[in-house]
Amino acid sequence: MVKKKEDTIAIRISRALAERIIAGEIDPGAKLRQDHIAEEFGTSHVPVREAFRRLEAQGLAVSEPRRGVRVASFDLGEIREVAEMRAALEVLALRHAAPHLTKAILDEAEEATRAADKSRDVRSWEEANRRFHRLIITPCAMPRLLATIDDLHAASARFLFSTWRTEWEATTDHDHRAILAALRQGDIDNAASILARHVQRISRKPVKTASGAVRESFAIVG
Repeated sequence: MVKKKEDTIAIRISRALAERIIAGEIDPGAKLRQDHIAEEFGTSHVPVREAFRRLEAQGLAVSEPRRGVRVASFDLGEIREVAEMRAALEVLALRHAAPHLTKAILDEAEEATRAADKSRDVRSWEEANRRFHRLIITPCAMPRLLATIDDLHAASARFLFSTWRTEWEATTDHDHRAILAALRQGDIDNAASILARHVQRISRKPVKTASGAVRESFAIVG
């Protein structure tokens, strides 16, 4: 019974920390202090250590000998890897989904695009952008593929929030509209080609860390 309770607390802690890391509230490389987290959640160190292991399995934290656990850093190579994986897998999902896309689904995806264009902050943009992508691929009905794509979108969100905490300025997403136009016309090859290019768009921006230092940051903006 005690073990089950500790597992439940560990899941709650890992989810809370994952949300903070993905949202960019904790800088890459920042140390996760076991005692501080145990105090915050009113628990012992045991579920905190399990939460750390869960974060490591998600690629959000790394354990270093004699240095403890830190938030995983990422570089341009990792961002490109995620972008290329998204391109390959989202195109695969779209090709399987396309025959099942209805006018209602495409209309809903268009609404998501309009919402993204009007977003005043990066969080609302990411939510609307993710909704667009999910809508056009969900009819593929391939749960494992969709789950993997969801994980890649979570990674994309982390890069995005780390880069664009402030100074966000939404722009009209012409790629989304071109994808929808191609799908409405039944031109799946063109829609897939645009989608593959779209999800590999990477922006670059200098950002200030919590310590006041400035670093170059990159993000997938498709």
